[in-house]
Formats: sequence, C-alpha cells, structure tokens
Amino acid sequence: MPFITFEGVEGSGKSTQLRMAAARLKQGRRLVLATREPGGTRIGRILRTVVMKKAHRELDPVAEWLLFEADRRQHVREVLRPALERGLFVLCDRFSDATEAYQQVGRRLDARLVRRVDELARDGLLPELTLLYDLDPREGLARANRRGARGIGRFEEAELAFHERVRRAYLAIARREPERVLVLDAHRPAAELFRETWRALAERFEI
Repeated sequence: MPFITFEGVEGSGKSTQLRMAAARLKQGRRLVLATREPGGTRIGRILRTVVMKKAHRELDPVAEWLLFEADRRQHVREVLRPALERGLFVLCDRFSDATEAYQQVGRRLDARLVRRVDELARDGLLPELTLLYDLDPREGLARANRRGARGIGRFEEAELAFHERVRRAYLAIARREPERVLVLDAHRPAAELFRETWRALAERFEI
C-alpha cells in the first residue's frame, strides 16, 4: 500500500492536511496509519522532546541530525514497514526530505555524510508520493507565533535565513524528483488546500 509523506516549512499546514486526509480515507473504509517524525514510536517521543524543545538551544547541529536519524531508524523498523506490509495507507508527517532540507541544507551539514547515514536509517524505504506544502517562511513563522507557546520550539526560533534555506532545499528536491514530489501552494485556506490535497491522492491512488 502507499507510503505518502507530508512536508513543508514551519507553519505550512502540512499536519492539518495529513489529519484531514487520514479522516477522509477512513470515511472510505481504508486502513490508515497517520504518524510523524520525530515521535512515531515510544522511543521517538522521547527523542522528539530532546530535539524540539526550545529549552535545548545548546543542542549541536550534528547531534540534532543524528537524533533525527535514530528516530527514523526506529520508526521504519517498528512502525512504517510493518504497517505497509499489513496493507495500510501510511501517511507520515516528515521523512527523509526534511533531513535534507533542515539538517543538510539548513544546518549546512556535509551532504554525502547525511545521505549515507539517512540511507542506513530509512533501510531502503522511500515514499511513493510526497506532498510539499510551499509557503513563504515569514508567513509560516507568523502562523506559528499566532499559535502561541504551543507552536514555538527550537526550529521556530531559528533565524529567518535558516528557514529560507529550508524552503529553497525543499523546492530543489521537488525539481529533482518531480514524479514523486508534488508542490502545493500553502498560502491558501486549509479547506481550499485540502481539495487539492485530496485530488492529488485520488488521482495517484485511484481512490
């Protein structure tokens, strides 16, 4: 069954779109797993607390990256691959594209090293479709700020230039892999955006 990832900068609305898609699939009596990275396993939830909390500002960029990869390895082996083998639609909030965008490009880590470790972490698993919710980082950060304390973490606190690098990296991935990555304009209201999200899923998977 399909492995579909939802990607985008902070505040892009990807998590909302994932929840709406999962609900619509369940209405159609599809077996669905909605999950996320980091935090899709018991161990992952512990790692998420480390990497996402703004109180952990001293976290080294390489240590941050390796924690994300540890989370991914556990997620793939414990949750993602078993769910796909059982025939579920798997919807995942962030996957390896996020590592390329945030850690490799955003944090300016060595590309070859990041790719090599990520290959090990994901154990050959790749999404069949990635929905990329493209948004100006200024708007995304403004949305996060409007959510209040719940929406502000280590990444939201990063400088604007970091988030602009992340956006450019995502768009570069989409240009490199147009058959897998579909770019959606996330400046629109959630309901309007979901119509396009659902259209993309229905066309690709004939649902």
